[in-house]
Amino acid sequence: MASGWAPEGAVQDQIDSTINDAVQRARRSLLKGESAEHCQECGEPIAQARREALPGVRLCVQCQSAQDKKQQAHGGYNRRGSKDSQLR
Repeated sequence: MASGWAPEGAVQDQIDSTINDAVQRARRSLLKGESAEHCQECGEPIAQARREALPGVRLCVQCQSAQDKKQQAHGGYNRRGSKDSQLR
């Protein structure tokens, strides 16, 4: 049952859309192709074990960690956020 002026099923539609967006983001971030031998950021060699474990890897562990931290700092914003607080 929707509340206020929202049509029936609007809350579930919003949840589904948020989940679909997250799945698409995750799929886009999957690595593809042959791994690089040297990091694209710093130029340091990428360990053979890392290249075998993550096909398509382009960054060394340190640069990947730094990139992940940047994405976490800027990520997490939900463009539908104005309604999310009302769902809790």
